[in-house]
Amino acid sequence: MPVWLIVVIVIIVLILLWFFATYNSLIVLRNRVADQWSQIDVQLKRRADLIPNLVETIKGYAKHEKGTLEDVVKARNTFVSAKSPEEEMKASGELTQALSKLMMLTESYPELKANENFLGLQGDLRDTEDKISTMRQFYNDTVLKYNNKVEMIPSNIVANICHFQKSTFFEINEQERNAPKVSFE
Repeated sequence: MPVWLIVVIVIIVLILLWFFATYNSLIVLRNRVADQWSQIDVQLKRRADLIPNLVETIKGYAKHEKGTLEDVVKARNTFVSAKSPEEEMKASGELTQALSKLMMLTESYPELKANENFLGLQGDLRDTEDKISTMRQFYNDTVLKYNNKVEMIPSNIVANICHFQKSTFFEINEQERNAPKVSFE
């Protein structure tokens, strides 16, 4: 066998090994993104499940705050009906803002703040929000690694050939950037 043929075969084998290694690393990163999203999704759904109990507890104390309670319920329903991660991310931002208004509203009701059921629900909600925040950070870090691999040379060659697409970061929306304004007039 001629030397040039051996060199060509070695080069082809090396290219194939690189291709498969890059492909597998893209698969691992894509699966990590999906896993991180599912972890966030579990917490977002947990938060959505806590909201009806929280709203019912507050209803008894804040009868004239119907608009705020309706906003929370509407935001929760929008989140529950979201069909894609992008829709869930958007709905989650709206829900966060509505919950912020609801929590600020409770400051006007000292008897509500002393209610054991409300305090338990508020603690559960706070824990869930903390988990969501932490998981959002992990998710975005994983998305960054994956997107870098999809876009950077030479791995972008494999990504384009195999149709790997960039993932979306879980970003806060413009409404969440601004503190909610609540007035008790």
